[in-house]
Amino acid sequence: MRLVLLHAFPLDARMWDGIREPFAKRLRLVTPDLGDGPPSLDAAADTLLADLGDEPFVLGGCSMGGYLAMAILRKAPAQVAGLLFVDTKSAADTPEARDNRLAIAARAESEGVAGWLAEAMLPNLVAPTARPEVLATLRALIDSQPGSVVARAQRAMAARPDSTELLAGVTAPTLVVRGAEDALMAPGAVSVPGARVVELAGCGHLPPVEDPEAFAAVVLDWLAEQGFVD
Repeated sequence: MRLVLLHAFPLDARMWDGIREPFAKRLRLVTPDLGDGPPSLDAAADTLLADLGDEPFVLGGCSMGGYLAMAILRKAPAQVAGLLFVDTKSAADTPEARDNRLAIAARAESEGVAGWLAEAMLPNLVAPTARPEVLATLRALIDSQPGSVVARAQRAMAARPDSTELLAGVTAPTLVVRGAEDALMAPGAVSVPGARVVELAGCGHLPPVEDPEAFAAVVLDWLAEQGFVD
């Protein structure tokens, strides 16, 4: 079985590096980057589905990756054997949040992101007790992002629809993982009938980076219970 993991904003597929080894031993792990392209989650979903082919897969996403997973689910529900949502939400942006995204997109295009974006976002991305090495890793990842990719992501997220009704109709087995100290996503921001919900202590918005061992253990146990891995 393939596990497709979609990364958070403003990161890339390197956010999954801490869990690659235990996952790769038990399944086929696919971790695409959003990259450049039209500022549309639907367009990104079309590209990913074309690359994935017709075989079923377990689909997971963290934060923005969850929004993209919902776009994929809307287009190809029959291919999604299971779902993993990590610190994400089903609601669309408020007008204020949308305006903020568009302002960040414009600034990223005009001056890049090095320095200011990490400074603005890091306090809300991790738990207050995050280790210095986690902060350093995240800062480096954010600083390395091309302005065009950050702008695309923000505009795509600003335009996304509300997915609450979509998730209410999900029948695939679902795991929802949330950092207990997430400052951005409230408990219950994603609701799927019958989903297992797990909070990871000491984590904020990015459990796969903040505590990869605990995250991997929870997800692999769930995958095994569902019969997706041996």
